[in-house]
Amino acid sequence: MSEGDAVWHTARRLDSALAGKTLTATDFRVPAIATVDLSGSVVEGTSTYGKHLFTRLGDAWTLHTHLEMEGSWDVLHIGARWSRPAHTARVALETADVQAVGFSLGTVELLPRSHERDAVVHLGPDLLAADGDEAEAVRRLAADAGTTIFDALRDQRNLAGLGTIWAAETCFSAGVHPLTLTEAVPDLTRLVRIARLKLTEAIGPRRPLMAVYGRGRASCRRCGTPVARLETPDGRPIYFCPHCQPLRR
Repeated sequence: MSEGDAVWHTARRLDSALAGKTLTATDFRVPAIATVDLSGSVVEGTSTYGKHLFTRLGDAWTLHTHLEMEGSWDVLHIGARWSRPAHTARVALETADVQAVGFSLGTVELLPRSHERDAVVHLGPDLLAADGDEAEAVRRLAADAGTTIFDALRDQRNLAGLGTIWAAETCFSAGVHPLTLTEAVPDLTRLVRIARLKLTEAIGPRRPLMAVYGRGRASCRRCGTPVARLETPDGRPIYFCPHCQPLRR
């Protein structure tokens, strides 16, 4: 599943291609809205909340999409060949010069503008939002006491935007073993601040260097110990340094 920074960059690409332009054609390839035609609408822009994308079309509607595991948005010149099979396309938004196509999207729905918040009301604070509520994120993590901190950080109901990559990198920077129970983490506020910093750095012009994620058996950049790799029950990789991140029970 895409991380919050990747979704943020997707929104910027959609904005660059579509914002302020008039749609000449729309194609929603999901049954609930397959007959809807929003051609003639002006695209106001695309924003994010955690891993969710909200593209505002005209004055009344918002297109809510979620990439899930395999989804992506491509921006193409009119007439260009699609990068993925046509049967995987779920949305196509066309202007006079470009076409934005959403492939294999996990969520595609049109929401009345006033109901945008309904799609994310169950989520924790968005760490990339300027007004993200740090205290609320800490409170939600603390309430998830019996869960490993790795899983608690990835749970979007606690805080929105963090996935497998940045959960691993956050734990490393905090010196916390990813399988430590949340109730045993000494400073959740510091952990949330590190997580916010990781995501903020990731939306910058240069992607941060990975300390542990994807570096199984490579030397820890801090101490030289080989980076270890485990898997969650659902098959997600967990990377950590056994020396820098001792397991506390």
